Amino acid sequence: MINLAATFKISLRALRVNKMRSALTMLGIIIGVGAVIAMLAVGTGAGNQITSQMETMGSNLLIVFPGSVTTGGLRMGGGTQSTLTGADAEAIKREIPNVAEAVPLLNGASQIVAGNQNWATAVYGASPGILVVRDWLLTEGRIFTDQEVKNAAKVCVLGQTVVSNLFGEMAPLGQVVRIKKLPFTVIGVLAVKGEDMLGRDQDDVVYIPIATAQRKIFGTGGLPDMIRTIMVKMKRMEDLAPAEKQITELLKQRHRLGTNQELDFNVRNLTQMMNATQQTIQVITLLLGAIASVSMLVGGIGIMNIMLVSVTERTREIGIRMAVGARAWDIRLQFIIEALTLSLIGGLIGIAAGVVTAKIISSFADWPTIVSPFSVIFAFGFSGLIGIFFGFYPAYKASLLNPIDALRYE
Repeated sequence: MINLAATFKISLRALRVNKMRSALTMLGIIIGVGAVIAMLAVGTGAGNQITSQMETMGSNLLIVFPGSVTTGGLRMGGGTQSTLTGADAEAIKREIPNVAEAVPLLNGASQIVAGNQNWATAVYGASPGILVVRDWLLTEGRIFTDQEVKNAAKVCVLGQTVVSNLFGEMAPLGQVVRIKKLPFTVIGVLAVKGEDMLGRDQDDVVYIPIATAQRKIFGTGGLPDMIRTIMVKMKRMEDLAPAEKQITELLKQRHRLGTNQELDFNVRNLTQMMNATQQTIQVITLLLGAIASVSMLVGGIGIMNIMLVSVTERTREIGIRMAVGARAWDIRLQFIIEALTLSLIGGLIGIAAGVVTAKIISSFADWPTIVSPFSVIFAFGFSGLIGIFFGFYPAYKASLLNPIDALRYE
């Protein structure tokens, strides 16, 4: 019966005899494990950041854009055709099942003036449901009402960036700001959203009633009730795919489009875009991990080379062990344990090196990194498998030595 305790002691003693060689042998595993953990941490951190930025736009969203317009044989691209109306948004909310909210939007850039301060920002005309669609909260005040929308009231809700640049430490509620020389009363302040996935400041925004934007700020170019976008929030993620088809059919009917006619609008599923982005990030993360794993394979080859040298150097020792009764599996297990010990110790050091490297990358590159338990377990387990795999051949070769020839080896 194999004496594991005795075999383990012999293996550790052999490694301690050649400390420098053992340390250099572990170097490849240390670098490989550290690289795998650091690269997976970078990929995971980037994925989480992009996902959180996309989620700030809202959940379970469909966005309807105008289509393209053709002038003189030239197609001008998506969004150039003014075909969407506020009535389209109302029809979607009324006729499509499981719609939580459908909000019409009309936006543009404008200079906002408050006292002796001014700030250029994005102004959006919207309905009160914009807070529901965007999953947005107010830090103070309120959103405008349906009645204020119908009356085209001159009231507004400000993002935090606009508040900071116009009012500083002054309380904004009840203050009057001017948008295109028209006075608007501030009735609410939005909570902080931060940047979106394109790096744009979502807090640099002003919301006003959609009718006010149409009649007094941007106009509709002679097209009654014209809007630029419709944001549709569904009650559940499962409703998005069927709703996308239902909205397309509804708007085709409302816009009197025939079967073979080109659509004058586009419906986009933000959740599908988010999922596609997440899948892309996962692939990139795994690719980074796979590239880093090559270092571990190189470290495994180094272990095999050193173990082969060790077998040659200790041929006489192997012969003596066989002569006093050690069997083939005793010899094999001794060298496998040596290789496994080298790789596991290297793996532990590599884990520490990988965590430290991830923190350094996060600090100096201003890039979020997340060390996941999966990456640690994967890297450590893989290092153990490499030790067993690359240590088996030298162990097998040692176990095949003839005891008489081994004893006579000089």
